[in-house]
Amino acid sequence: MDIKQIQDLIRFVSKSGVNEVSIEQNDFKITIKTNQAPTIVNATIPGQQPISAAAPVSTPVAVAHTPAPAEAPAAADVSKYVTIKSPMIGTFYRSSSPEKPSFANIGDEIQAGSVLCIIEAMKLFNEIESEVSGRIVKILVDNSSPVEYDQPLFLVEPM
Repeated sequence: MDIKQIQDLIRFVSKSGVNEVSIEQNDFKITIKTNQAPTIVNATIPGQQPISAAAPVSTPVAVAHTPAPAEAPAAADVSKYVTIKSPMIGTFYRSSSPEKPSFANIGDEIQAGSVLCIIEAMKLFNEIESEVSGRIVKILVDNSSPVEYDQPLFLVEPM
């Protein structure tokens, strides 16, 4: 991996909202962490000095994909709702394209197996289906936002 590829990887990780990425290939190892103010990269290539680079991570990236607990309905008892969580890291989309209607909206009644959203991971678009039947109470993620594994996406009132 050359320095250009490392810089491209830093930019990709910074935009994706992932906290940490590690890559190992033969005698090459690289770890990128974004949970700190700057992204720290340490790479060791046999026969060369270790490479260190830092790239700033904008504050919105670190904050935008972390929903606050206050986003849940304030007056309602949240424990009666089922939380549908992201099964993967990627980008959350509410519809298959900008001109198409959303798969699910607040107040919609859904059945188990209904497509709720799409999560794009490495140019693959994965349909996320509901595991429960019920009514959508809250959508916890903005369209086109990065999501992490196990991040809450929807609150559903089971039927």
